[in-house]
Amino acid sequence: MDAQYGARYRDLYERHWWWRARERVVLRELDRLRPEGGWDRILDVGCGDGLLLPALREYGAHVEGVEPDAALVSAKRPLDAPIHIGPFDESFDPGHRFGLILFLDVLEHIEDAGAAVAYATTLLEPGGVMLVTVPAFEHLWTTHDDLNFHVTRYTRTRLHQLLGASLHVERSRYFFHWVYAAKIAVRIREAIHRPTPESPEVPADPVNRALLGLSRAEEMLLQWLPLPFGSSLIAIARKDR
Repeated sequence: MDAQYGARYRDLYERHWWWRARERVVLRELDRLRPEGGWDRILDVGCGDGLLLPALREYGAHVEGVEPDAALVSAKRPLDAPIHIGPFDESFDPGHRFGLILFLDVLEHIEDAGAAVAYATTLLEPGGVMLVTVPAFEHLWTTHDDLNFHVTRYTRTRLHQLLGASLHVERSRYFFHWVYAAKIAVRIREAIHRPTPESPEVPADPVNRALLGLSRAEEMLLQWLPLPFGSSLIAIARKDR
C-alpha cells in the first residue's frame, strides 16, 4: 500500500462510506454463518491496524490478526487481540487452528494468492469457514488499484477456481452494484486525463452519509439477487470435515 495512503487508512476505515458499508456486508454474512456459541478462534489475514478485530469479538472467543506491513500497525491497535507482524506463509505458525479465517480485500495484493489460500486452509479446522472479499473485474481497473499495489481484480469464476482448489465454495456474489457504473465512469475519465494516483478522501459529511445510505439500501434490497456485476465480490468457502 502507498505509504501516504497507509498513514490515513485508520481515518478512512472509521469514517469513509465504502469501508463502513463493506463492514456491514461482512458482519451480516457472519451473522448468517455463526455457529451456536460462535467460533472458538478467528483469524483476520491482512488485518492492518486491527480495525475489525473489536467487532469480530462478537463472533469468537479468541480473535487475532496477521499483518505483513509493520507500518500499518500502530499504537492505537486493540491491545487485547494479538496482531502477528510478518508474511502470511509457513513462518506464521500460531500453534492452533481457526474456525473462521477472513481475507478482506487482501488476495488481490498477493502474487501467489493460491499459495496463501492453500496455507490458510491448513490453518482451518475441519468444517471451518473462509470469508473472502476482493475487487471485481479487470475492466474496472483505475489508479486506485495502482495506489493499492493491486496485482489483479477477480471475477466469480476466477475466485471460485482459486478457492475451489482446496475448499468447497458455498456462496459468492457481487456487491456494490451502483459503484460498478461509477467505476466505469472513472475508468473512462482516467483514460482521457491520465491522472496521477491520489489517496482517497472522506467526502463531505452530507455526501458521505448519502453514499453510505445508498450502499446499505442497495445491500438490503439486492443481496439475494444474483446480479452479474458489482465493483466487489464476496465468497464463503468451507473446509471439508
